[in-house]
Amino acid sequence: MRKLVTGLLLVMPMMASAQTTEEWGIDDLDQVNLGTRSLRDTIAGVINIVLGFLGILATVIILLGGFKWMTSQGSTDKVDEAKKLIGAGVVGLVIILTAYAVSRFVLESLANETV
Repeated sequence: MRKLVTGLLLVMPMMASAQTTEEWGIDDLDQVNLGTRSLRDTIAGVINIVLGFLGILATVIILLGGFKWMTSQGSTDKVDEAKKLIGAGVVGLVIILTAYAVSRFVLESLANETV
């Protein structure tokens, strides 16, 4: 009984997909309205917005670490916490800039190959 139920669960999605006339859902993308921008420009814009927001967030973390250091009043525990916060912000900023460089390279490579 268990094998029968498992077999039906595995076969049912194939039977449902066999009833469609289009292959792989390609025709569904024809109905997407992107406005005046191409799909490549839209994706690049979204990536730039997300990475820009993350860059601002990393900068705020670095500034917060600096503020904690300035207001630590010589306490070594607070200074160590501020150093860790600044270090984390710098590492985050390096990761974000690397992600920006990689995404820009990939998008430009795709643009050159698909033109």
